[in-house]
Amino acid sequence: MWDYSEKVKDHFYAPRNVGAVTDANGIGDVGSLSCGDALRLSLKIDPTTEVIEAAGFQTFGCGSAIASSSALTEMIKGMTLDQALAISNQDIADYLDGLPPEKMHCSVMGREALQAAIANYRGEVWEDDHEEGALICKCFAIDAVLIEETIRANHLTTVAEVTNYTKAGGGCSACHEGIEEILTKVLAESGAAFDPRRVVADTAPPRLTSLQRIRRIEALLESIRPNLQRDHGDVELVEVEGRKIYVKMVGACSGCQMAATTLSGIQQHLAEGLREFVQVLPAELLAQRTEMGGQ
Repeated sequence: MWDYSEKVKDHFYAPRNVGAVTDANGIGDVGSLSCGDALRLSLKIDPTTEVIEAAGFQTFGCGSAIASSSALTEMIKGMTLDQALAISNQDIADYLDGLPPEKMHCSVMGREALQAAIANYRGEVWEDDHEEGALICKCFAIDAVLIEETIRANHLTTVAEVTNYTKAGGGCSACHEGIEEILTKVLAESGAAFDPRRVVADTAPPRLTSLQRIRRIEALLESIRPNLQRDHGDVELVEVEGRKIYVKMVGACSGCQMAATTLSGIQQHLAEGLREFVQVLPAELLAQRTEMGGQ
């Protein structure tokens, strides 16, 4: 299990500024459900002073993503746009008294959402540079520009660190060579050399067979089932497709207003237990996809 600060836990269990801001005039969308995390940041900005009067967020992701988004909205309220743009992903992590290295990508996503929302307010096109040929990590749709910027901003030196901050390389590992090339290029700018011996994290988990992995998922779901049953709900494993895990919420958990938050909590629990990036999705999406495929 990862070690979370009390502030991270506070912002996860009692997130601030959840939901869309009424009369928002700046909206930023980053990530995607297919990549495992998605965030929409909405801002209400005074057009005369360019002060952020209100900020709200809607996110699908783990507890760290929720906490980072909550913290960001608290940080930027009352700031001018230029002051807000000066916030780094490390500032977000520091506000939360730190994030586990494996969760730093959540703070990066918050910074990008802020940039996108301000660009939207100013009538500018925010580019994420996810163009054909620019992708380094196809599993999580991470491009070379984001990797380079993150390496420079956070002084990263290993592939494992790049994965923790961006998710790149956390899937099939086919992009590790591309990440090494970017690290070599960026480090050379400051006269440093990339050390390939530090590519693999010492804490990498042992690889499970497909059957072992499914049994591990079932055991992790079983461990949280009593908490759901106390609230007259439950969860059932329906299908596992690579990093996508489909579950069915039953009883009081089915269709309740907190269903998305419950799924996020389950996703975080499974990610921690498996020590890998996973996406937990409602079984209804699998059914819809099957129906569309049959038409």
